[in-house]
Amino acid sequence: MKTDELEYEWGCMRKQELALLYAPDLTPHAAVNRLMDWVRRNPNLCSELEKSGYRKTAKMLSARQVRLIVYFLGEP
Repeated sequence: MKTDELEYEWGCMRKQELALLYAPDLTPHAAVNRLMDWVRRNPNLCSELEKSGYRKTAKMLSARQVRLIVYFLGEP
């Protein structure tokens, strides 16, 4: 499956917002930490995010970056 074949149309969103979709039981800060830990553990995802212009300090994720995360980690 390609990132453009995902079932839901993922757009740009705050990193915290996406993290809370993956971990609604955590605080926003803890959810972001968990999401970024999952990202760091996936070298292919890290590489693709870097190519997309992702920066560690970014608060917003582009639609492409969100689709990459969802593609590699699965839908929340």
